[in-house]
Amino acid sequence: MDSRLVIRAGRLLDVRAGVVLRDVALVVEDGRVAAVIPAADAPAPTEARTLDLSGLTVVPGLIDCHSHLVGYVQEAGVPATTTTPAQEAFIGVANARATLRAGFTSVRDLGSFRAFVCRDLRNAIDAGVVEGPRMQVAGAYITAPWGGGDVVGLAPDIRLPDDLRFGVVTTPAEVRDRVRRLLIGGADVIKCIATGAVLTRGGVPGAPELSEDELRAAVEEAAHYGAFVAAHAHGAEGAKRAIRAGVRSIEHGSILDDEAVAMLAEAGTYLVMDLYDGEWIAEAGRREGWPEETLRKNDETMETAVAVFAKALAAGVRLAFGTDSGVYPHGLNARQLAWYVRCGMTPAQAIRSATLTAAELMGLDGEVGTLEPGRFADLVAVAGDPLADVRALEEPVLVAKGGTVVRDDRPAAR
Repeated sequence: MDSRLVIRAGRLLDVRAGVVLRDVALVVEDGRVAAVIPAADAPAPTEARTLDLSGLTVVPGLIDCHSHLVGYVQEAGVPATTTTPAQEAFIGVANARATLRAGFTSVRDLGSFRAFVCRDLRNAIDAGVVEGPRMQVAGAYITAPWGGGDVVGLAPDIRLPDDLRFGVVTTPAEVRDRVRRLLIGGADVIKCIATGAVLTRGGVPGAPELSEDELRAAVEEAAHYGAFVAAHAHGAEGAKRAIRAGVRSIEHGSILDDEAVAMLAEAGTYLVMDLYDGEWIAEAGRREGWPEETLRKNDETMETAVAVFAKALAAGVRLAFGTDSGVYPHGLNARQLAWYVRCGMTPAQAIRSATLTAAELMGLDGEVGTLEPGRFADLVAVAGDPLADVRALEEPVLVAKGGTVVRDDRPAAR
């Protein structure tokens, strides 16, 4: 018996074509797909290690392009002020495990309030110390003072530690300085807070907070290091500044106008819209007595976001899957797929947004996002047909990362 792994799939979703291939086998070598062949041509179990998924539908490992794995679920209070960096990291270990076992084998972690903790979590996963998805990390937020990425809500005479204000900037020169420090310090992507935020106390989601010159400085500086910039932008003006500055993606986009949507389509800028977390905030926030201001902002941005999503889809905007996990409990990421379908996508389009398109956004389309030869053998197996009901992906039976099984709920495996 050789070292190859043969994965027999009763049904394999080809996300590029949007069709299901039946009775195929994935030949895996060194954690990557070496070949996709008819199951009848696969080596026998006596000749190679075999993983029998013949009764299941196999999908490429899912990707969340907007996650926050570090720390507790964010609420309406003052974030990251009741925990130490070590506590934030240990909580992140549990979050990473839950995310991976939910079928999300790759994530783009768009920052933590305490600088570089997400980098250290990524490094621990890569070293095999803890279990989690493949991570691209932002390290911290580039934000205006008292902006959507700053820590606000404390008395003004309380002095915060430097790691909680690492990315607070007031000029393009300061933006360049922070971007260099983040990327040299191990970040993979830059996250700029271009507008106010829903959960930031007193913040106005539609109000622009970084200038176009500051956003352009981030894009130009990041480009020197081969990195992309993601811009948190609920409002149209902040998004337009970011698009003109050349960012890779607009995050949230819940109050975009028609001009901003057209600009996204023309520039080829990706749009990452989180919808399920708004549902979760509306329910959990009212149950737990969150401030009325926060609930009002969430309700307003959810109502407009649904309309923006439909317009963006119709305009041909590149929509990539991102959930803002960390606003809701980790491991529920796949619940957003049904929201995408509800807002006009077919199940195949929704799954593609969380696989092929997400990988393209992250610059990883040669590594993940499909189960084609050369890509990592990251996969999710489910009992149902996700092209008939995308909610089948909310209940993975088996998850593998790089050919290594990290979750196996098959009856025979118990």
